[in-house]
Amino acid sequence: MKKESKEKKITVGEQCLKVAYKEPESRELQREMQKEYIDNLTQTVLSFRKDNPGNFYIVQLTKRERLLENVLRNYFFCRFTCPTPEYDQSVFNYNPTRESIEYLWTVPDKDTCEHLRDNALTVDPEERQLLDFVLSFYSGELLNLAKRLNGEKKYSPLID
Repeated sequence: MKKESKEKKITVGEQCLKVAYKEPESRELQREMQKEYIDNLTQTVLSFRKDNPGNFYIVQLTKRERLLENVLRNYFFCRFTCPTPEYDQSVFNYNPTRESIEYLWTVPDKDTCEHLRDNALTVDPEERQLLDFVLSFYSGELLNLAKRLNGEKKYSPLID
């Protein structure tokens, strides 16, 4: 006869409900999320550069789970060209000569972009860099940066 475990396994849904109705310990949660983010970014770079010794870009996409609104997943992948700026995206550049990762931009989800743009004068100093990215996204500066990094012309008819 099997003994029942005293510890009950908690499902992702139950965890989400707990978080939804409780204010998280923001500093601890933020530190843990940043550690995981950096680990995933580093692992993506190390895996890709084994077979690709040149310059490349790392793209991080944030996707929201359909059924669990407050569950976000980060997906990392590498590519040889700088991507077109999009919502829910962060982009980095890996330079093999310096063995460094350069942070290029982050564009949050559409609602956050609109909120930051519409409240630009009252944005917290901590969110100023994100606001700058959002304003650059809307003005087309990020697209022009991506074109320049790809060696494209500013007014390329195939891209505009």
